[in-house]
Amino acid sequence: MAKGYTQTYGIDYSETFSLVAKIDTIRVLFSIGENKNWSLHQFDVKNVFLHEDLKEEVHMEAPPGFSEDFQRNEVCKLEKTLYGLKQSPRAWFRRFTVAMKRYEYKQNNSDHTLFLKRKGDLITCLIIYVDDMIITGSDIEEISQLKNNLFREFEMKDLGGLKYFLGIEVIRSNKGIFISQRKYIMDLLAETGMVDCKPIDTPMQVNHGLKFEEGANLADKERYQRLVGKLIYLSHTRPDIAYAVGVISQFMHQP
Repeated sequence: MAKGYTQTYGIDYSETFSLVAKIDTIRVLFSIGENKNWSLHQFDVKNVFLHEDLKEEVHMEAPPGFSEDFQRNEVCKLEKTLYGLKQSPRAWFRRFTVAMKRYEYKQNNSDHTLFLKRKGDLITCLIIYVDDMIITGSDIEEISQLKNNLFREFEMKDLGGLKYFLGIEVIRSNKGIFISQRKYIMDLLAETGMVDCKPIDTPMQVNHGLKFEEGANLADKERYQRLVGKLIYLSHTRPDIAYAVGVISQFMHQP
């Protein structure tokens, strides 16, 4: 683990990249997979940020106990990325993209974490979120070949059929795909001390009357923003709270 917070822009890092799949893309993939009766496979890449060589020149202090012969005025020059470095996510995604293009996959223009490959009427889809990926499609042979290629390229773990992804529980039955964030909700209620509160069908009245009040004491801004952010993520599987979350989001800068 490197102390990435000590890095200086333009000196030991330049561009960064957040390797985050869009939740809307994932929902669409679930919908198509269910309607086409595609299987959904999940994989995990081990030590994801240790795979790529560094393009920049980065030096760091030797970790404690590295070597008895190491002098105090000496530093390490990194050859490969480490966890904590600001450029590690970008470097990992660069290598992964190169591998996927070598397998003749194309990146989706609206979501760069989605890769597609067509063979006639058959299609194979892969979406990746840092070290978690989902593979689905109608080309069973190509899916099997892609698995073999990725396992040769990276150290990976086959998690089997998709059950849990990005805090979202995925349940498949003969009635379709059901996505739920029950554990996420229970953790959020526990964090706010509201586990024993009574539920209500309508979370907020339409004419709520909420407004800024001059001279009022501010709430804990950091905690407010963190909780609203969690509720925004929750609204992906609970659209019934979307209106209430939209209202409280209006006060993020000055709660």
